[in-house]
Amino acid sequence: MPVFAAFIAVSRLSDVALQDPDFAVRVPKRAFAVPVGHHDEHEEHVMAGNASGHLQVRGEKGRRQWHALWRDASGWRHHRVLGPAHVKDSGVRSDRGAVVWRSANGRKPSPEHLTPREAQALLEELLAEARLVPPEPVPQEAVRTLGDAWTEWLRHIEFDRNRKPSTVRDYASQTRRYLLDQFGADLPLAELTTERIEEWQQEMLERGHLARRTIQKAQVCLHSILKRAKKKRWVERNAAEDADRITLKPSGDFNVLSVEESEALIRAAETETDAAIFRTAISCGLRMGEMRALRWRDVDFSRRLIHVRWSIARHTLDRPKSACVRSVPMADQVAAVLDGLSRRGRFVGDDDFVFCTPLGAPRSDYFIRGAFYDTLERAGLGHLRSKENPIRFHDLRHTFGTLAVQAAPISDVQAWMGHAQIQTTMIYVHYVPQHDAAEKLTRLFDAGAAPEDLRVAS
Repeated sequence: MPVFAAFIAVSRLSDVALQDPDFAVRVPKRAFAVPVGHHDEHEEHVMAGNASGHLQVRGEKGRRQWHALWRDASGWRHHRVLGPAHVKDSGVRSDRGAVVWRSANGRKPSPEHLTPREAQALLEELLAEARLVPPEPVPQEAVRTLGDAWTEWLRHIEFDRNRKPSTVRDYASQTRRYLLDQFGADLPLAELTTERIEEWQQEMLERGHLARRTIQKAQVCLHSILKRAKKKRWVERNAAEDADRITLKPSGDFNVLSVEESEALIRAAETETDAAIFRTAISCGLRMGEMRALRWRDVDFSRRLIHVRWSIARHTLDRPKSACVRSVPMADQVAAVLDGLSRRGRFVGDDDFVFCTPLGAPRSDYFIRGAFYDTLERAGLGHLRSKENPIRFHDLRHTFGTLAVQAAPISDVQAWMGHAQIQTTMIYVHYVPQHDAAEKLTRLFDAGAAPEDLRVAS
């Protein structure tokens, strides 16, 4: 089982609350189907009366276990480990790409091992037990507060919308800081007016220490929270709908390193691992979390590919952004540095992390950024940190994008970078200047120009 997998707290049937390192949310909501988690799973969902649940298979080969996740009639979440799984990969995938398991060949290693059919029967027993517990009474005339709406909204995006745990944590942290702490969690929704929202927006803007983008994101979240509250009929109207929108003027500008600056950065790296991290980020365009989660099984030297299957955010192993599992071509320069790391003597097994600490754990993003900033100074590029728009580690991914669009079709670059929308990839096309464009446009008016000579590179 992955060290960094995030698990739902195990508790008794009648007393369960969602626990998270950053926040705790109790969700007394009527039953609904629990969506798929971010683990390989048995795609069997069972609904029994007002209770619903499903099964998951978690763990590495040889240590796989059945997990039951369900909701009781009062909407409380539950999780129980049923026992070791006697299963094998059927080769079939669900619509979301999850493994569909079948019974393994041969006899079960022990009576405790469970086939899919046996695990399903246990889940049905748990749901039958859950039906016997009467639902908790809900006050009919309860005064709903902003805190209530916030809690329901987090439940909605995590389960109904199936957002990644790291995304939910970010939403919770930002909205708690900029919404709950500002308005107060006990504020009745009826008292949250459009005028009050606009006063809050103006106050946040006048403080001056927050980026306009940060305030806009908080505004969008508040609109979404109140939209959910309106759907629940907790409010008659969404007070955020009529509030003035905070607009942004995207410049389309970002930092990229030239090929010469990239090589200078790599040469100035203090350790072999640092050099390999910088080379892989620049030449493959992996995000920080994807770099940290990279294992040796993901590095395919024979096919010259790097498979991006996982990402690490706040010590939690999860699918990459946009849930996009992808493969990226591995240039010879990347293959060379990774081949060097593979000879370090330890932590080179399939399940070991490529960029690890001396103890084998994934490198901290804090230390990776620190090494990057120190290396910029040694490479004579420290001025890139002191300008108005200082360079960040993520700009190494932008560097890859600007180089890749000059060598490959835009659709290929989109796939390599894991962009859900082609418009995101297009920023790199717009960033790369076409120095011969003026000459080609001049020839456009030459009656003798051949059509194939007039194309401008894209």
